[in-house]
Amino acid sequence: MRAVLMAGGSGTRLRPLTCDLPKPMVPILNRPIAEHILNLLTRHDITEVIATVHYLPDVMRDYFQDGKDFGVQMTYAVEEEQPLGTAGCVKNVEDLLDDTFVVISGDAITDFDLKEAIAFHREKGSKATLVLKHVPNPIEFGVVITDEQQRIVRFLEKPSASEIFSDTVNTGTYILEPEVLQYLPQNQECDFSKDLFPTLLDKGEPLYGYIAEAYWCDVGHLEAYREAQYDALNRKVQMTYPYEERESGVWVGQNSFIDDSVKIKAPVLIGENCRIGPRTNIEPGTVIGDNVTIGADADLKRPIIWNGAIIGDEVHLRACTICRGTRVDRRAHILEGAVVGPLSTIGEEAQISPGVRIWPSKKVESGAILNMNLIWGQTARRNLFGQRGVSGLANIDITPEFAVKLGAAYGSSLKQGEQVVVSRDQRSISRMVSRSLIAGIMSVGVNVQNLQATAIPLSRSFARASRNGMTSRPTIAGGIHVRIHPDRSDSILIEFFDANGINITKSKEKKIEGAYFKEDLRRAQIAEIGDMTYPSQVLEMYSTGFEKLLNVEAIRHSNSKIVIDYAYAVSGAILPMLLAKFGSDAVVLNASLNQMALANEERETLLTQLGQVVEALRANFGAQVSANGEQFILVDESGLPIRAEQLTAFMVNMILTAHPRGTVVVPVHTSSAVEQIARRHDGQVIRTKANPTALMEACHTNPNVVLGGSGEMGFIFPQLHPGFDAMFSIAKLIEMETLQGRSLGQIRAELPRVYHRCQTIRCPWTAKGALMRHMVETHSADRIELTDGVKVCEPQSDNWVLVLPDAGEPVVHIFANGDDRDWVDQILLDYRSRIQKFVEQQQGGQNLPLDEI
Repeated sequence: MRAVLMAGGSGTRLRPLTCDLPKPMVPILNRPIAEHILNLLTRHDITEVIATVHYLPDVMRDYFQDGKDFGVQMTYAVEEEQPLGTAGCVKNVEDLLDDTFVVISGDAITDFDLKEAIAFHREKGSKATLVLKHVPNPIEFGVVITDEQQRIVRFLEKPSASEIFSDTVNTGTYILEPEVLQYLPQNQECDFSKDLFPTLLDKGEPLYGYIAEAYWCDVGHLEAYREAQYDALNRKVQMTYPYEERESGVWVGQNSFIDDSVKIKAPVLIGENCRIGPRTNIEPGTVIGDNVTIGADADLKRPIIWNGAIIGDEVHLRACTICRGTRVDRRAHILEGAVVGPLSTIGEEAQISPGVRIWPSKKVESGAILNMNLIWGQTARRNLFGQRGVSGLANIDITPEFAVKLGAAYGSSLKQGEQVVVSRDQRSISRMVSRSLIAGIMSVGVNVQNLQATAIPLSRSFARASRNGMTSRPTIAGGIHVRIHPDRSDSILIEFFDANGINITKSKEKKIEGAYFKEDLRRAQIAEIGDMTYPSQVLEMYSTGFEKLLNVEAIRHSNSKIVIDYAYAVSGAILPMLLAKFGSDAVVLNASLNQMALANEERETLLTQLGQVVEALRANFGAQVSANGEQFILVDESGLPIRAEQLTAFMVNMILTAHPRGTVVVPVHTSSAVEQIARRHDGQVIRTKANPTALMEACHTNPNVVLGGSGEMGFIFPQLHPGFDAMFSIAKLIEMETLQGRSLGQIRAELPRVYHRCQTIRCPWTAKGALMRHMVETHSADRIELTDGVKVCEPQSDNWVLVLPDAGEPVVHIFANGDDRDWVDQILLDYRSRIQKFVEQQQGGQNLPLDEI
């Protein structure tokens, strides 16, 4: 007799187990469900099997091949273009079925007596016999009613609760005569329960139900998957166990080493070639696959571990599923019902909360607490905050549900009833994320003043004005700005600032992270839900502060013409409108928001075009504005760009010329040109950590600061507001160019000549601290500065080298600065070699990929 094994399903409700496996190939007791079905068929002398496959067909074909090793003859029928349904796939192999045949589902564990069911079929003279089963909860199955002769009189596929008329369900196992297939259309999707069986009833064909008393579990969802494993271990179903039973209820495969101190409580199944370390505790219900390594002192309470997994020391696994090739590092906890997809990594001391699903090839960082499914992004992080806020791939890492929870965590760090300001750039993705944040903030009883689409300098300025009593509105406790990431056009950046408009402190970030990861979220009563208002005259308030800090008469009489390129990244409405008030002519390029945010290469093309326009129009200068109004690149009257370190020196020179003896604040890695310029003007230079918050705080707390920032981050004018502001910078340049009577090209020619280079080298997180200690220990104390990283200074000169660990990536940056090109090149080479050698030693002599990025 032949059997048709229906193996076409993708197992959507079993995800992430079935992301790279068809459902019949999901393992039960370390063997695919389909193999257990073949064993059932051979026990009942059914040795010719036709497998109908659609989803990932090669997985099944590669495993079973011709079936000889499993005691059957296997034939495969692949549904190439589209799934044909349960009946359509059988109709597709009609020419191979010339006698009574069995159809059996590929996603169930059972020990039905098929010989008895076939005998029943023949005794009744049935054309189609359904194997039925009494179940406690029939709502997920097709419900069937039979008469006294067990002839089927009624059935209903997957009824609602009010439609249930029986506890007898269709198990998806049928004994059929070939002639019933004539009622099915050729090459069309059709189903046994919806199409064939109702037709047979209408035609009066003999249709019977055989009620089986044996075990049956439809492995249709994750809970049923675990239940089938535990039932099999407890011998509730008759099946062939793949390994020797060494003692009652303990099956162990060949070549597995189990330390003598391991405690095992039956029933437990352990695969082949496993290594289980000392003092590990293995509780009843645990299933361990082939080639699994388990460290010392692990605690396993009913996990299902697939082949090739690596479980570290002191790991706790609780009724979870760990898929193929996954690594779970030391002291991690994976709790009840969680599923970790194939080839994933769970970091040290990470915790996966109950019921969480992790899709294949994901990474959960050390110490992270994951309490939501990890599907689209690559990594679950220990920290939400990076160098300048919370960032991630748009609508993949930063999703609406993520933003709602983040907003609630932020609001929970504030007092109920406080006010926060929320703003965003003009992109639709930013609007979606900001609305989700607002919903979360309001849910914990915090009020929102929604500035909607606004450049971030206006948001910071509004918060500060509220704090200083410059508006009639309630005092702002802090704020959030959402925008496309300045450096990645596919990512979102969410920045948080305090009541002064300064990015929040690390301690505040930790408080928000704690609320987020621990789900320690305040929930307001209905009457306490936050309100949302839309402040008016925000631009007028900003314009007033803007005007007070400029020599408006100088700008008005300058007759200057400038060209502003917004590179499709920020609204062009604000700055030209302000400049028009002062009689300055501003030509705007690429202000449309219909185009997606640009990649760096595309912005470079626009910068070249900007230079050509400036030269053609004989403009005073041009500026390409980015980062929602924070950063810019200058183009002089000849069309040549001024950027990065040169832009920093340029701005410092112009400001200190206008404000001698002033103080400027720059990050630690800025070139020594700023010191040389400060000496010319009797000024002072303060260097800070290389992050935006440190720059803002230093500008806010130190007196006499006239400028802060850098060409990479933007520039701060602390009298206006504490953030970076490209718009005010450009207006200030018009003023100073006019008052100083020099073109940008002339000012550039006066800048000190300093050689400043940077290289980036890979360095694992675990080696960074040791590398910094090594740098400190191998240099004399009077030569090093520890503002940020380790800076080694040459005596009596401005020459130095800085080794700076990256805050967000497993790399370190080497900055070299000096007045001699050869010295700079040589010092970079020397320190690169030192760091590579040290990292290799830390990693046990392995050859790491330490190429320059």
